[in-house]
Amino acid sequence: MAGGCAHRTYTPQPPAPPPSSAGVERQPAVPGEYVEQGVASWYGAPFDGHRTSNGEIYDMHQFTAAHRTLPFGAVVRVTNLRNGKQTEVRINDRGPFVADRVIDLSLSAAQAIDMVGPGTAPVRLELISGSSPWVGFFGVQVGAFQLEDNAERLRTRLAMSYSPVSISLYDSPDGPFYRVRVGRLPSEKAAHQLASELESNEQLAAFVVRLDD
Repeated sequence: MAGGCAHRTYTPQPPAPPPSSAGVERQPAVPGEYVEQGVASWYGAPFDGHRTSNGEIYDMHQFTAAHRTLPFGAVVRVTNLRNGKQTEVRINDRGPFVADRVIDLSLSAAQAIDMVGPGTAPVRLELISGSSPWVGFFGVQVGAFQLEDNAERLRTRLAMSYSPVSISLYDSPDGPFYRVRVGRLPSEKAAHQLASELESNEQLAAFVVRLDD
């Protein structure tokens, strides 16, 4: 789960309702409303047994996956476009933060669609159930550092032009990483616009992420 632009194909996106002072209203997903294409990868050891982004303990033998923007608990059908094999996974983690990749599958899910050997595969994602993917808050991740001072230095620089800029701690198998994130926007489309601005003006690799906190 370690950023770049993946080729994405979406069905038409309805406008996100404005957030209320009481928070974001949860709405059910409509099957078929979200379709995405790109490259899948998979992850197993050494992540197995570590905590995922939603607080669960990662079990590489369960059918789960990491995605940057789909809500936790969403169930996604994954089709390997090389061989037509399909599997269904539940989103319980965030990632991948690697160029051109759209989802990180568990070991069992990767085995189900025959992509463990190659390591990656072109896939189509179809949302089956869960909360609406269009409702929520989104930000842009622009860096992940093992040294907190480096993250703070970037946060301070960006805070001169953007708000809010925050640091999110991620406890990886290689030790803590400090992720710098910019913005808190009510739609993924607006977050992609901010990501393009950050890439152009700040020369930073930018990834749109759902803000889960």
